Amino acid sequence: MLDILRRIVQEVSSATDLSDALKVVVARIREAMHTEVCSVYLYDPESKRYVLMATEGLNQDAVGKVSLMSSQGLVGLVGTREEPLNIDNAPAHPRFQFLPETGEDPFLSFLGVPIIHHKRLMGVMVVQQRDSRQFDESEEAFLVTMSAQLAGVIAHAEATGNILHLPTEANEKKKSAKFGGAPGAPGVGLGEAVVITPAADLGSVVDRIPDSIAEEIERFDIALDAARNEIRKLGGQLRGELRPEEMALFDVYLNMLDDNALGAEVKTAIHKGNWAQGALRSVVMEYVGHFQLMEDAYLRERATDIMDLGTRILAHLEGAEIETNEDDYPANTILVSEELTPAMLGEVPTSKLRGLVSVKGSSNSHVAILARAMGIPTVMGVVDVPYAQLQGMELIVDGYRGLIFSNPGEELREQYQAIFEEELALTADLEGLRGLPAETLDGHRMPLWVNTGLITDALRSLDRGAEGVGLYRTEVPFMMKDRFPSESEQQKTYREQLETFSPALVTMRTLDIGGDKSLTYFPINEANPFLGWRGIRVTLDHPEIFLVQVRAMMKASEGLNNLRIMLPMVSNVTEVDEALHLIYRAHVETLEEGFDVEMPEIGVMIEVPAAVYQIRELAQRVDFLSVGSNDLTQYLLAVDRNNPRVADLYQAFHPAVLHALKLIVDGAHAENKPVSVCGELAGNPMGAVLLMAMGYDVLSMNSTNLPKVKSVIRGISREWADNLLAEVLTMESGQVIASTIQLVLEKAGFGRIIGPLSKG
Repeated sequence: MLDILRRIVQEVSSATDLSDALKVVVARIREAMHTEVCSVYLYDPESKRYVLMATEGLNQDAVGKVSLMSSQGLVGLVGTREEPLNIDNAPAHPRFQFLPETGEDPFLSFLGVPIIHHKRLMGVMVVQQRDSRQFDESEEAFLVTMSAQLAGVIAHAEATGNILHLPTEANEKKKSAKFGGAPGAPGVGLGEAVVITPAADLGSVVDRIPDSIAEEIERFDIALDAARNEIRKLGGQLRGELRPEEMALFDVYLNMLDDNALGAEVKTAIHKGNWAQGALRSVVMEYVGHFQLMEDAYLRERATDIMDLGTRILAHLEGAEIETNEDDYPANTILVSEELTPAMLGEVPTSKLRGLVSVKGSSNSHVAILARAMGIPTVMGVVDVPYAQLQGMELIVDGYRGLIFSNPGEELREQYQAIFEEELALTADLEGLRGLPAETLDGHRMPLWVNTGLITDALRSLDRGAEGVGLYRTEVPFMMKDRFPSESEQQKTYREQLETFSPALVTMRTLDIGGDKSLTYFPINEANPFLGWRGIRVTLDHPEIFLVQVRAMMKASEGLNNLRIMLPMVSNVTEVDEALHLIYRAHVETLEEGFDVEMPEIGVMIEVPAAVYQIRELAQRVDFLSVGSNDLTQYLLAVDRNNPRVADLYQAFHPAVLHALKLIVDGAHAENKPVSVCGELAGNPMGAVLLMAMGYDVLSMNSTNLPKVKSVIRGISREWADNLLAEVLTMESGQVIASTIQLVLEKAGFGRIIGPLSKG
């Protein structure tokens, strides 16, 4: 059956439209299962009817004409129950509905399975036979498998408007479709899809013995130089939007194109007897294959960088025209690609760019980092979207929740347009809050800090009234290089951050790699990276890396003394003891080198459930604690927040999460130690209200959300927040809690503030 299944899937995938795909499905399943009838009924949610849209064995004249109400017949029963129905005497079943137009009266055996895509019922697939028998388990399993495959095909057709028009629909109306991914950069974008595809196809290049190796080397050198110039030009077009630290991404590209790197290996392949194109393909594909096999998401994305460079070189080798100009892009461009790269981003005038959509990649990819720095709404890793067919289509990008909508209806378009306009108006309105403190109506002061990683983040944070840095992600500078940065390079980077915020405190997290973050020059290849070698576990195993970084931090703080050091992913007190020993050693070494620096405050991040239950023991060893609510929620709920297939299970307001947060702050305060939150929950006005009521001393967030949180805090009393917390802590559902908080804040007049974070 497996071979048959593969052949059917391949044939269905190559079908030109949904009509052809359905015809293939019913014909091949009927043949494979040796049944007399195979039919597909599609469900129309507007009319709540199942319409016969393809059949082999029933009357073809009934296709597109015969339909059943959702409560009618065995088909309706399968859809209602959302599980297979396998019976040997269909006419005797109390739910049987005879449809004379189909000519199905002689068929007794019936097997129906629902067609479901991401929890949404899309139709029912049915096989029938004259003989009275129940289909066996393997036949039922085969049909269930085919229905799952067909669900994806139907979803693709919906996204492109290539859906069969059901009789109850207006034929001219295109269906809207929603696809989920991972949030790459916050915001809402509405516009027209522009699909970028590679200028050349490396996979189609064949090997060929060259007439002259010298000529092939010369051709390759010319193409390589042209690719370098292209990257420099694309980077230059973004220079006005990015700081030097972000521009370093384009230096990474240029380093790959160096004569001693990719170029040298291609020339070696040419000397072995392959023409330039073939040599380029063999080298690039070897690199790509190597990286794509890696479990780590960041390393897999480096394969994207290499493939992008390889196709650009190939385009120049083949003489392809790859120049673009501003007229190629509409005024409201939503850039779409299978794998977006920084170089692709540079091809579009930033004044026209409204959003980014990448089928592959994560929130830690290079292009997502740049998108956040530039403030472009972005969705990464979009599941099941037929990106190649989106060209010219109207799209909505929801960078808050990682969603895109194709062919949005008028109501949906108006809703998101309102959110977009609210964001613009809100930004202007909140500008006046910059110099005001986050203080409740009854005088409770709530310090608001920011999370940073790029110097651009720091500058935006100051513009929005940040009072300090609760989390500086030191891994970002590491990720932008092709080697470990030296102590002096790190010192320079850290000094810039510390000076920018001085005299306010800056909390620098020591190198936090592993999980969904890794370094190309320090690969961590694990079957389950989120439960593997990451955070403090890595740096304690490599004290030479840890000591260099801590010394660089301390040296950078000389004369400023606004540094705090924070340890990530701590799961036991032994890790803290070992890290403290190294930090004290680094301080002594720094003093011995002649630097006059104070011993900074040391803190730990509470991200692992084990740390929650040792909160007092941890607090006794350090100066402060900070909760990484993103990872803590992920580990408490066993949900990968970057996986769009389970994204709806990631609930920041889950009762277990809220009770854990309360346990943490109570334990820290019992030891007289301050505790903050630096995860996304702190930047959500609804979450900030609860955290303030719990007693957290500092909230640290993305700079974009800081004015919104401040506005809400200044509009309520601490007593009001305490009463809300007491109410929600008695609730048993995260969804109910979130809805309750949203409703209460809307009634209090904060609908505009929380709208962009909760609507859509």
